[in-house]
Amino acid sequence: MELPIYELMISEDMNDDAEVNFVALVDRPAVQRNWNAFKDKVNFQIISEDKKIISGLLMLADTPIFRSDAANGDYYVTFSKDTIFKIAQRFFKKGYQANVNLMHEASMQVEGVTMFESFISDTSRGIAPMKGFEDSPDGSWFGSFKVDNEAVWQIIKDGKVMGFSVEGIFEYTRQKSKEQQMLDNIKDILSGLSDK
Repeated sequence: MELPIYELMISEDMNDDAEVNFVALVDRPAVQRNWNAFKDKVNFQIISEDKKIISGLLMLADTPIFRSDAANGDYYVTFSKDTIFKIAQRFFKKGYQANVNLMHEASMQVEGVTMFESFISDTSRGIAPMKGFEDSPDGSWFGSFKVDNEAVWQIIKDGKVMGFSVEGIFEYTRQKSKEQQMLDNIKDILSGLSDK
């Protein structure tokens, strides 16, 4: 059985509740990609403690991400590159760069961890994905955080958190299954023939 796929979206309205308002440091990132921590070169491990910078993938464009919950059962979610662009713009416009928590726990918000750079890969503008993430689809969102909180830096060094996961409120739109898309295409073709 094919699991349903929902596209998650936000609107253009800055007052709408649908938005990304936190980035969590997690042990198992939803995008299934760990971050990079680096000084002079990019690596998948911490090789220097002096800068205390972690960098990596925040959101993958057009890539199904598995979810399971009591309300919906098993399903996938995706974000289009247009939606990711809106999310990143609103995130910065609203000043959420220091909104960081551990493991998506509201009670575990951390001070001293701040996003200081961010970009969205866009081949039409010559912006390639971050080194180490070259296979990420166009429109994916990347970021770097400065970690000034010693307790959080120790958690990172100990490997207790391995990547980023965004959190927020989204509008869900169910995508049509491949079979339904094929049936709709056949109906359109047949409708076009009957009009002649």
